[in-house]
Amino acid sequence: MKPGTNWGEESEVPHDALWVDSDAAARELVVAARRARKPLPRLCLTGGDIAKSLGGGRGAERLRSRRCTHARIDLGAVLIDGRIDWFLAHLVARRSWLVGRVVVVANSDFMGQWNIAPRAHPGDGILDLVDANPRWGDRLKARGRLPSGSHVPHPDIKTSRATSFQIEFERPTPIRLDGTLVGSAKRLSVRCEPDSLDVWI
Repeated sequence: MKPGTNWGEESEVPHDALWVDSDAAARELVVAARRARKPLPRLCLTGGDIAKSLGGGRGAERLRSRRCTHARIDLGAVLIDGRIDWFLAHLVARRSWLVGRVVVVANSDFMGQWNIAPRAHPGDGILDLVDANPRWGDRLKARGRLPSGSHVPHPDIKTSRATSFQIEFERPTPIRLDGTLVGSAKRLSVRCEPDSLDVWI
């Protein structure tokens, strides 16, 4: 979906939709379906960064009232040293937020209270890469600017947008998908799966 286009439509929640209150909970259902080679579930998002990016995530009352919005969103797929996995909102590769390299592949602009990838949108068919390794003082300044998204542009924070990325690290680095630690890796191959998941907010 191109930025500025209509990303959803008013719709009633289907009777078979599953209700989830976080990206991690939604990811569990998506991964289980993919590993079982079953159709992806239809999800009602009552919380999480994807819901926030789409203007929802303020609880279940609107969904229960049936005044809700249906959208098809992208998924991120990643090969972690040859093993495939999926994420809805973001992939984070880091040892620490305070020192060393931090890599985020975002399908959502928000990560909690941080507007970490200001141009990201879960329905645009593109993933956003933020690759950062600033010095200590600049890191603290950037951290303070994350809620507003004003940490970029910065010479030590590289950003790009694409349908796929190849990422390498000097040593195995912990990988988190939607906040869940899934292992460590030196090589990642990430791609966007556009218009993959039906959600209601």
